[in-house]
Amino acid sequence: MPRAVTPFDLIELNMEVGLMLTEAQMVIAMRMMGMGGLWSVTKSENARMVSEKAEALTRSAQAAGLAAMSGQRPDQIMQAAVKPLRAKTRANAHRLGRRGFKLR
Repeated sequence: MPRAVTPFDLIELNMEVGLMLTEAQMVIAMRMMGMGGLWSVTKSENARMVSEKAEALTRSAQAAGLAAMSGQRPDQIMQAAVKPLRAKTRANAHRLGRRGFKLR
């Protein structure tokens, strides 16, 4: 039987979800600016933003399913689901952020 959930567990989950959402907004903004010619992006960025979602959602669903089947608490299941999504948003924000504004 897993231990009882504490407020700190919920705060940690809330922080992870909040960071994921913030990074997702950053990625959306940089990609939109890239489509408008204001942000330096690769030619494959538009295709990448579509294709990466299926992989990330599959990994998320698999992690959540495994956590649920192993008897983990609901907050742990959500944490498992968020982890692969957060990894993708963090990587995208970092990669696009390094490219910067398109000055020419």
